[in-house]
Amino acid sequence: MNRALDLLRRPVGAALVDVVLVIVFAAVGRASHDEGNPVIGALSTAWPFVVGTAVGWLVVRMLRGSWPLEVGPGITVWFATLVIGMLLRRVTGEGTAASFVVVAAMVLAVFLIGWRAASARWLRRRSDHPASHGAPVP
Repeated sequence: MNRALDLLRRPVGAALVDVVLVIVFAAVGRASHDEGNPVIGALSTAWPFVVGTAVGWLVVRMLRGSWPLEVGPGITVWFATLVIGMLLRRVTGEGTAASFVVVAAMVLAVFLIGWRAASARWLRRRSDHPASHGAPVP
């Protein structure tokens, strides 16, 4: 588990997790509608949101001078993912029904903010209880 947490604390690992979760969001959505080729369909649905995720990362980096590894900056990534994703879908003639926007907002929030919150909680627990994680007891 320490290796996984170390990966999440690095920008490349965290960005990869965000992109994978956005693709999972798209794949699950496509599967629930039983639409065509699952891989091509998921990627075609995901790309506007992946672009939004990249924009969110850039905004955080430019405004804060840090990478969006914590919950607070993760909210910016989530918001950019949702808004840019929906705008790109609208511009390219894809659906942006209100129900889709609501579901996307909720699922992407759970995914993009949730892993950051879980990671922060795990790190806090580790630092609060060093003896339970292999550290020597004084």
